Amino acid sequence: EVQLVESGGGLVQAGGSLRLSCAASGFTFDDYAIGWYRQAPGKEREGVSCISSSDGRTYYADSVKGRFTASRDNAKNTVYLQMNSLKPEDTAVYYCAADYETRCEVGDYWGKGTLVTVSS
Repeated sequence: EVQLVESGGGLVQAGGSLRLSCAASGFTFDDYAIGWYRQAPGKEREGVSCISSSDGRTYYADSVKGRFTASRDNAKNTVYLQMNSLKPEDTAVYYCAADYETRCEVGDYWGKGTLVTVSS
């Protein structure tokens, strides 16, 4: 079965770092763009980053540019999100999603999320 499993979330103080992982299985990983999304308490889901299926090019929301870095390891069927200089407003459940496109679009497959909590 298709699976996307996020890990790496946890509690961290403002200014700290976390590295999220998204392990994929059950589909041709190399053909999919992988996006990271987050949903904070009381807020709607928002896109955080996208890494292309074609050339590994990355895209970021303005709110995380310069602080977050997405990467992918096709040999491991895994994508990562390195999060530095974390802020309390980064607190959210983080999800990864796969799109059978060059860029992230609607999300064909979704993980169940990992919680990131940033304290001040």
